[in-house]
Amino acid sequence: MKSDSRLAVDLLGIQMNTPVMTASGTFGFGEEFADFTDLEELGAVVVKGTTLQPRRGNDGVRIAETPDGMLNCIGLENPGVDYFLQTILPRISKYHMNVIVNISGGSAEEYGQLAERLDVPGVAAIELNVSCPNVKDGGIIFGTDPKAAAEVVTQAKKHTKKPVILKLSPNVTDIAEMARAGEAAGADALSLINTLMGMAIDIRTWRPVLGNLTGGLSGPCVKPVALRMVWQASQAVKIPIIGMGGIMTAEDAVEFFLAGSSAIAVGTANFCDPSVTKKIICGLEDYLEQRKLSHISDIVGQLIVDKE
Repeated sequence: MKSDSRLAVDLLGIQMNTPVMTASGTFGFGEEFADFTDLEELGAVVVKGTTLQPRRGNDGVRIAETPDGMLNCIGLENPGVDYFLQTILPRISKYHMNVIVNISGGSAEEYGQLAERLDVPGVAAIELNVSCPNVKDGGIIFGTDPKAAAEVVTQAKKHTKKPVILKLSPNVTDIAEMARAGEAAGADALSLINTLMGMAIDIRTWRPVLGNLTGGLSGPCVKPVALRMVWQASQAVKIPIIGMGGIMTAEDAVEFFLAGSSAIAVGTANFCDPSVTKKIICGLEDYLEQRKLSHISDIVGQLIVDKE
């Protein structure tokens, strides 16, 4: 598949054939989907969350279906940054795709260490997953505290020349405040939303379905929340926004562009249809053709809001 040049974008200096990316944790390391879609045509593959040390993840049930979505509590299972750099990155380089590495740490300093280790050829950018606890500060979640999130950005920026993307958690009162804090700290772009916190209960056993009790809710059910937050963030900052949350179709993607996204990421839909990104790209090409638009940027942030 050769994408329409009207979809080609330059995001943070990264040349992308399309503005359609994949969300971390839903697309493996990209190679798993090579039989289903043209990885080169994707804007970027955001690989699964990476930590300093290998992690085995959570015990018990890790995924549960919900009406129009899914819950997950994988627990950041991953082989660690050393294995990624030594084994996985050289292996996936043959696909000539833009690789963005999502990183998680237990302290701001760990994010800095990870950013430094990943400041290597073959990595296009770093995405900061701040939906995890700061073990040095009583377990506060980085992504719910503007100062903590800003410190993570500061540490990452100190240790890498790669673009730094801050992934915002929706589990906050004021998403605009978090967006402004990230921008002020030097984030090059924002991605949102991460998953909403949720849970499921088995009424036969009276026990939680998930082994971790709670998990991240994603899928079509979160799209209205994600759209609202993307729009609010786009009004608060000038840096690019990568929108995500329940995107299943090209029409969903168009909504996110109109709300202010410069690019979008597909997550849960990959589990339903491993070739969905290809279908979304084709659908966006058709939309531009039907509307006689010269480039995808023509619709970014063009939501019409009537003035009172």
